[in-house]
Amino acid sequence: MLFYLTEYLSEFQSGFNVFSYLSMRAILGALTALIISFVIGPRMILRLSLNQAAGQPVRTDGPDTHLLKVGTPTMGGVMILTAIVISTVLWADLENRYIWVVVFVTLAFGVVGYVDDYKKLIKQDSAGMSARQKLFWQSLIAIIAAIVLYSMATDEISTSLLIPYFKNLWLPLGAFQIVVTFLFIVGFSNAVNLTDGLDGLAIMPTVLVGGALGVFAYVTGNTNFSEYLDIPYVAGTGEIVVFCASLAGAGLGFLWFNTYPAQVFMGDIGALSLGAALGVVAVVVRQEIVLAIMGGVFVVETMSVMIQVASFKLTGKRVFRMAPLHHHFELKGWAEPKVIVRFWIITVILVLIGLASLKIR
Repeated sequence: MLFYLTEYLSEFQSGFNVFSYLSMRAILGALTALIISFVIGPRMILRLSLNQAAGQPVRTDGPDTHLLKVGTPTMGGVMILTAIVISTVLWADLENRYIWVVVFVTLAFGVVGYVDDYKKLIKQDSAGMSARQKLFWQSLIAIIAAIVLYSMATDEISTSLLIPYFKNLWLPLGAFQIVVTFLFIVGFSNAVNLTDGLDGLAIMPTVLVGGALGVFAYVTGNTNFSEYLDIPYVAGTGEIVVFCASLAGAGLGFLWFNTYPAQVFMGDIGALSLGAALGVVAVVVRQEIVLAIMGGVFVVETMSVMIQVASFKLTGKRVFRMAPLHHHFELKGWAEPKVIVRFWIITVILVLIGLASLKIR
């Protein structure tokens, strides 16, 4: 909305033209989301504490240090979503269809997470939403988004799987792109949720990966940069950088309160929505494989759970001391902050490898 106001004011004062630049609006989007998080954070944490009788439930089979987390308020994802949506609405071009698809997916998955958190924490229903119910709603939302994005495709490249680090190499998918979109949205939604088990563990990689996807959005939606870097140009995707910047700003604002020892947890409302946001943005900017690389921490955490379950069912033995993987390292004696920071460092490395695909072709 402020984007349109500055456009109008630029007719009378040329200095307002600076707000027409995507880079400026991305910076303002990040700062706006960060400030919103700082402002609403303390009051929201207090309100969540008052409304949640028992606070965040903790696994009894986990490390003993986790018992200190009992009673910590969750559903802090409300703070993140509020900051992202307000900032995006203020600074993005709302006539851009990609913006609305990304916001829809993020909020819709947030609603699914909210219902699950509400049942567990407010209604004290330990079961929450059943896995089948949760997957059904996730699938429905992802399929709707996948069909909409497929209908928006204007050329073959918009429905192809790009192979990073190779020049002009992609795999045409056609209608199968709907399946790929579905898998990345639902898959990363649940991957981030599985990773969200330690203070700040999930949010910082989300910020790093989201920020990097913003770079891809910026260059993919710019004819000059896409031609120079020899990557496919997809009209309209540049505007997604405002959303990605808002996500990064909101995530950093949340980390202020979520860093060890956490004052609040994001809950399913935050983890499911942020993971879905990463998935749908990667599809829009045609960088699904790069997302799998940059979000390697999320991928490995998910695989550790799958391997653990499969091994126990087939052999009766566990591969890891505990899954997801971060608990395995805790039970090996790593302090929680050490696990968190080392996973952050790994994500920085993976994000740099992903960004390198812009030049290595």
